[in-house]
Amino acid sequence: MPRIAVPLSYFEFFPELKAEMEKKYPDVKWAPPGNLMQGQALVDFLKGAEVAVIGLNRFTDEVCRQLPDLKVVSLCSAGVDHIDPDVLNKYGIKMWWAAGINKVSVSELAVCYMVFAIRRVHFLSSVLRRGEWKGPMGFGADLRGHTVGIHGVGHIGKEVVKLLQPYGVKILASDREDYSDFYKQFDNVEAVSMDEMLKRSDVITIHLSKNKSTIGLYTGEVLDKMKPGAILVNCARGQMVDEVALAERLKSGHLSGAAFDVFAVEPANNHPLMDLPNFFASPHIGATTRESWHAMLSSGIHGIENAYRAENGVYPFD
Repeated sequence: MPRIAVPLSYFEFFPELKAEMEKKYPDVKWAPPGNLMQGQALVDFLKGAEVAVIGLNRFTDEVCRQLPDLKVVSLCSAGVDHIDPDVLNKYGIKMWWAAGINKVSVSELAVCYMVFAIRRVHFLSSVLRRGEWKGPMGFGADLRGHTVGIHGVGHIGKEVVKLLQPYGVKILASDREDYSDFYKQFDNVEAVSMDEMLKRSDVITIHLSKNKSTIGLYTGEVLDKMKPGAILVNCARGQMVDEVALAERLKSGHLSGAAFDVFAVEPANNHPLMDLPNFFASPHIGATTRESWHAMLSSGIHGIENAYRAENGVYPFD
């Protein structure tokens, strides 16, 4: 029976999954409620454990060096940008991760934010809260009839394509992978380059994995290539968009709006972007549904006995 430690507290919200884990692994060690464990606190908690069922805990070289008994990290998270496969392999640690496990929740949020931004709901709601509803306040727009660029058409991007079908939009799909067989199922999807997507899209939604090729991808120069008056939605990961450059384009009106669920530094409390009337934000809630977390925690349990060797250069890594 492997010695298992769980340095995340989300199982407390799903007693049936906690009971399932304890039935199969009676001596499992649970994290106390509180902040996400990192660094030395994570090391101290995992001392002697052979398996760690984790969330966004970072397994750096320094952490792994101090955990000689650790053989498996089983991820409950939807992303892997906090994991370095070379570090795991250096210390003989296997991992488990399931791609696309939160695709429904994130894709629904992205489509919600498209409508939210194009209708200027955030600004108009703030007008009402301030008691300034006195007359005409300008117009939003219908999503229908516009062109939506989907940057990254993996598990989540494909769900966005499906959810957008009733909206009557033109979809420009941009991805380094060839998903032509998927695109053929729809009359309104066109595969294009990134530059073409930037040039023609009224709304762009980002659904890329965070890795060396995507960190810092949306520079000021790239944002300038976007169609004037376009909207940018990011429910993927932070650090892909230059937030200072984004603020400048929102202030100038080059971009009419943006809706972000993720930031370069989180928590993003008091971020300067929050002061802009055409910027809407949420605190990384893309997968924060009961359905997604039930699936992710179940996957973490499954991974205890199904871990594999992480390989650099093999999806989801660079």
